[in-house]
Amino acid sequence: MKKKKTITTIVLQIITITFFLLTLFPFFIVVINSAKASLEIITDPIAFPAHWGQIFINIKTIWSSPSIRYASSVYASVLITVLSLISIAVFSAMAAWVLVRTKTRMSTFIFLLFICGLIIPFQVVMFPLVALFRVINETIGINMLRTYHGMIFAYIGFGAPLAVFMFHGFIKSIPVELEEAALIDGCSKPQIFFKIIMPILKPIFVTICILNAIWIWNDFLLPSLILGVGQDIQTIPLAIRAFAGSFVKKWDLIMTAVLMAAFPIVVGFIIGQKHIIKGMVAGSIK
Repeated sequence: MKKKKTITTIVLQIITITFFLLTLFPFFIVVINSAKASLEIITDPIAFPAHWGQIFINIKTIWSSPSIRYASSVYASVLITVLSLISIAVFSAMAAWVLVRTKTRMSTFIFLLFICGLIIPFQVVMFPLVALFRVINETIGINMLRTYHGMIFAYIGFGAPLAVFMFHGFIKSIPVELEEAALIDGCSKPQIFFKIIMPILKPIFVTICILNAIWIWNDFLLPSLILGVGQDIQTIPLAIRAFAGSFVKKWDLIMTAVLMAAFPIVVGFIIGQKHIIKGMVAGSIK
């Protein structure tokens, strides 16, 4: 019996390691090709680079290229990602808290509307979204296209449904007596939320921020619709797109730029992965 369990364990470990290596293979290709010249990549994309120092030459070329404006794209990506994460996390937590504590049909209906946001595919609403932004510009005079606030507004709309769903499940487990005691002590509603509820929601906050950061940082489709390719404001994926022309593709710079873009998000994921698991479990069970 023990021998069968041992064999089963070994087989499962082999399968797990195989899937892990297959998953890691694309990242391996990016790493080795980011330290090559373009001709080396075309000649033998799987071989190790002849000189690892080529990666620093590629990085210098990317940062110094005036046509790519990689530094400004990093600034745009950081600004859009950070402001979107803060807005999604705080506003979704506030909305979920109100929906949980307000026991009415309207609150249930609003919560179901948020759930519908998880069901509807982005491809269905992407062109109506651009049309809506144009209507807002024509009627109110607020330009939503080619702007930071338009990009952040769009990310809030697409990121809030999942965040509200997870916060809603977690807040239901928080005893109402904590809030009632704070209210008796003279705390206002904002003080109750920011001083009592928010610290308890820390695991969900970290989970929401990391999951949305991976999506927002790497997103290409939504920025290409809202910001446009080759415009004044461009995120890192749009800047990398500039390395691939109609006739020439600079694979060495593409691979290096992809590695540079992936590095901060991979580090953030490794640091916060235990919070992601904790937050997902807490949000689903509670």
